[in-house]
Amino acid sequence: MISSVRKVAQILNCFTEDEPALRNLEIAKKLDMSTSTVYRLVQSLCNEGMLIKDSTNRYRLGWKLLELGNMVMYQQDIYNEAVPRIEELTRKFKGIVHIGMLDENGDFIFVLKVAARDALQVPTFIGERKPTYCFSTGKILLSSNPSLMEKFTTNDLLKRGPNTIETVEGLQVELNQVRNNGFAVSNNENEFGVYGIAAPIQSYSGKNIAALNMVGPISYIQGHEKQNMIKHVTKVADSISKDLGYIFEE
Repeated sequence: MISSVRKVAQILNCFTEDEPALRNLEIAKKLDMSTSTVYRLVQSLCNEGMLIKDSTNRYRLGWKLLELGNMVMYQQDIYNEAVPRIEELTRKFKGIVHIGMLDENGDFIFVLKVAARDALQVPTFIGERKPTYCFSTGKILLSSNPSLMEKFTTNDLLKRGPNTIETVEGLQVELNQVRNNGFAVSNNENEFGVYGIAAPIQSYSGKNIAALNMVGPISYIQGHEKQNMIKHVTKVADSISKDLGYIFEE
């Protein structure tokens, strides 16, 4: 029993950002296991939703793992630690803060929303799904999941606001900036007509599993407090990452 659990864990650990999809034989070679053993374990993982089989007969991590990750992230003690910091952020800058995570289609879903009493009204809702390319939250998630870029063509980048990035090349440039800066912005790029600043939330392994953003009026966030806002958004996201076990280098 213990041996089987260990093998299952080893199989799941084979999937990385560089190799998000693997065939049965490739997994067997990586782990020096028989193909029959890998096949049996992989089928069990597929049945439980922890792996999925795509149209090319390769396996990918399944969305059951996202659900489990979501549960870990929002364990009551972590939630209790995070929300006061987020509320303080909204009060300080009179903004709206969201946390978003990728969904099974490569879009992202809002899993938390906290707004200051006097914040601009923005009709976003927990459980709502949005495209990654035109939201600051989505850009963070897209920047750390390069395989998702493979599905985009220019025709997919629909104009949702005055400043929506409408070419794959332009989006690649933007995502490079996100990776270099460690944060993302969206400036009137979607239907809400707001400015957003987002920073990554990282798991213990250093993988970006979610993003925290703050949105508000364009003229206000682009004002003299902008750098201070970026600093505080990043600080709150980092504090949640620490709660999840991520250790930052000194």
